[in-house]
Amino acid sequence: MNSKAVLIAGPTASGKSALAVELARAADGVVINTDSMQVYRDLRIITARPTLDDEARAPHRLYGHVDAAVNYSAGAWVADATAALTEARAQRRLPIFVGGSGLYFKALTRGLSAVPAVPSDIREHVRAWLERDGPEALHAELKQRDPASAEKLKVRDRIRIARALEVIEATGRSLTEWHRDGLPPLLPPDQVTAVFLAPERDDLYGRIDRRFGVMLEAGALDEVALLAARGLDPLLPAMKAHGVPALIRHLGGDLSLDEAAAIGRADTRRYAKRQFTWFRHQLPEFAWLKPEEAAAWLARAISQ
Repeated sequence: MNSKAVLIAGPTASGKSALAVELARAADGVVINTDSMQVYRDLRIITARPTLDDEARAPHRLYGHVDAAVNYSAGAWVADATAALTEARAQRRLPIFVGGSGLYFKALTRGLSAVPAVPSDIREHVRAWLERDGPEALHAELKQRDPASAEKLKVRDRIRIARALEVIEATGRSLTEWHRDGLPPLLPPDQVTAVFLAPERDDLYGRIDRRFGVMLEAGALDEVALLAARGLDPLLPAMKAHGVPALIRHLGGDLSLDEAAAIGRADTRRYAKRQFTWFRHQLPEFAWLKPEEAAAWLARAISQ
């Protein structure tokens, strides 16, 4: 094949995983997770990870390999994806990257800033500072130490403000400085076939709503209860997965299950809308296809 790798992106619930499995079976490929929430082993159901049956039909990599207590980053994913890509090439399998996390796809084809890992003690110090003084105080501090980053962030953007200060505390350099020294792309654009599944919005939103109900029936609430019982930092990425905060509030007695489900559905629909916008502006080289047209288009593309 002329294609060195296939990239399948799209909004949540657009059928990416099913398409990736069928392509992997037809083209002797390996499915490599490119979704920032499906990496967490604690969240199989609520993140709609491939089922065990799906995983048995084709090789899958980077699904559920990270504990929810880990603040997993795009840089950590690039390191893991590098190993998965090397393995696929050694086995002469077609690497098929599939998911909805735009930053991960951008790292594959454009590279990533080389920000080092932040030690846990510094992260805990900044988080305690945030809880004590609030995001406004930390934003004011960031404005003094990294005005370029502060200018880009809203005053109440707790997660990103904390992240920017963590980097300064850990390295003595600002995010702006680190972004100038990037990691090279794993896959130059001319080595990939990249598609974005773009279903009709009303159909997609209907699928999102129905899928949330299916996840609840499959045990998503019990899964979230086990996660909540661990008492993890609510700012950790796994604790922010769509549906998780609202279901935790239900478990705490603040919301009815119907209210929590409505919030989870609405959050997921808004995220899908942001995915359309992000990929359109950030990765315009992806071919936009209707889901029902994608399998035939990919078959032609990788056989040319």
